[in-house]
Amino acid sequence: MKALIQRVSRASVTVDEQCIGDIEHGILAYIGLGHEDDFATAQRMIDKILTYRIFENAEDPAKFGKLDKNVQQVGGGLLLVSQFTLMARTDKGRRPDFGAAMAPDMAQALFAQLVAYAKTQHPNVATGQFGADMQVSSVNDGPLNFLLDV
Repeated sequence: MKALIQRVSRASVTVDEQCIGDIEHGILAYIGLGHEDDFATAQRMIDKILTYRIFENAEDPAKFGKLDKNVQQVGGGLLLVSQFTLMARTDKGRRPDFGAAMAPDMAQALFAQLVAYAKTQHPNVATGQFGADMQVSSVNDGPLNFLLDV
């Protein structure tokens, strides 16, 4: 499982011209699911995303500018978007190889479990729509982007 996380000042997902998920200050997380992933992997990824320190400590002048707060500590939102292209192999040729991505039916079920778990761990969770043609808008704060593996 891979996650590309971005610290954002706002982010939203639109499907068929309808906003289906949005957050203010927080994390936009694109989630890629692979063949070996399961619910335990999903739990570890959500726990890592929620506790990954990518926010500055504005309260302590001695730590100003240091990334030592996580999304839970700053009361931010979490927008989860399924993104199978994160699993692409790109080391050969000029076309991505998606063979490492989990099959869509299995991935949809696991992504739903991942979202449900995230909602038990954090009060402000929004999502995209699995398999839909989504338009994702975001204002990347920093910009700060990190590729996480578990």
